[in-house]
Amino acid sequence: MNKLIRGLLTRPVVIGRNARDWTIAMMILSLLKLVSLMPVERSVDLVDRLARRIGPRTSRHRLALYNLARAYPEKTEAEREAIAREMWGNMARLAAEYVYLDDMFDYHPDQPGPSRIEVSGIEIFRDLRENPRPFIVFTAHTGNFELLPIAAASYELDVTALFRPPNNPHIARKVLAARRTRMGHLVPSRAGAAIALARKLEAGGGVGLLVDQKFHRGAETTFFGLPLQTNPLLGKLARQFDCEVYPARCIRLPNNRFRLEIEPAMTIPRLFNGSVDIPATAQMLNDKVESWVRQYPGQWQWFHDRWAIKHMLKDRN
Repeated sequence: MNKLIRGLLTRPVVIGRNARDWTIAMMILSLLKLVSLMPVERSVDLVDRLARRIGPRTSRHRLALYNLARAYPEKTEAEREAIAREMWGNMARLAAEYVYLDDMFDYHPDQPGPSRIEVSGIEIFRDLRENPRPFIVFTAHTGNFELLPIAAASYELDVTALFRPPNNPHIARKVLAARRTRMGHLVPSRAGAAIALARKLEAGGGVGLLVDQKFHRGAETTFFGLPLQTNPLLGKLARQFDCEVYPARCIRLPNNRFRLEIEPAMTIPRLFNGSVDIPATAQMLNDKVESWVRQYPGQWQWFHDRWAIKHMLKDRN
């Protein structure tokens, strides 16, 4: 009986949540449909300007400013506000660019010529292609990080990327459909994902990971000098397969251009017995991502609750 009552009570909540998700998804997808009718430069610049006005009116803006204040106590409020507004513009561009992913990536490895994409680390891409072996590439939510797996695919690299679908199921389906165009294999971050990635490495392929997401049961680390927990998955995979680990990032340049960088393999921290030191590896990843974010702070997603501090904001109200 209690189970039946709980079901009856929660059903309106579920219906309301589904209706809200559908409404929000239709609004966003309709806007993107409208955007797709315009030339790419004009539409992306337009959503950038709109987001810099709308973003600061959302509740997420407060979280972004709180994160920025903790990460950059030496900066003024005006400086942190400017970073947050640039972040909203970057996020809007990222969303609009989903519409044009196939058109925007005009880089051809074997056909040099004018392109909106420039690549640093070409020799690494070629080495991974010509000397197949298991490897891990990690990145962060900077610039248009979605272009990185497309770059790997353009070099005919067999990479399986782990991704976290959006919470809104209607948007998630559209995003996944867009990502599947030229990005290779994708694994949603849910139960069984680690096994799928391990099988990929075992077969001699490559794995792509985003390493700057919030994690509740990870390695105790710091980011911008602040304590948090970091997903230990990369360290565990590196320990199991003793494979190379490469940092890679996307930098947004002026005039709707991008620079994709893949860096040389990192030296993974090890324990006295030679096995991978997983907590130290997690800290190494955070230090690398922090160096990227400090260089281009407006291109990182400060509105994410990376430090799990939402409860702190609620306690202050």
